Amino acid sequence: MPASSAATLPNSDAQEAEDLHKLILQSLDDDQAQEVTSIPLAGKSSIADYMVVASGRSTRHVAAVAEKLAERIKAETGRPVRIEGLPTADWVLIDANDVVVHLFRPEVRSFYNLERMWGFGDAAEAS
Repeated sequence: MPASSAATLPNSDAQEAEDLHKLILQSLDDDQAQEVTSIPLAGKSSIADYMVVASGRSTRHVAAVAEKLAERIKAETGRPVRIEGLPTADWVLIDANDVVVHLFRPEVRSFYNLERMWGFGDAAEAS
């Protein structure tokens, strides 16, 4: 567990955030999301402990990955998630509280380049 997470959350909450992060990364891998990048935010932002950015091959793939991820989070943690952007599926935001996930079509991801905005560019931790 990163020290920055422990510094901002009580131990059990930090472990829950880590477990959720692992669940999300595994789900994205299982559903063949592409170019998955995890950006640690603990100690840098109060919005979440992690931001995960990934791509899908098409709008249909982005929508399917987002829906499956939301179902898995709710089934395994009991937490409801908020989803935005599903009807067009160019950019879908999944807010799971401790982890925020951005799923993009590749062209849209390239245009917004969230990794660069958060200062992670090519140095981001990839999974």
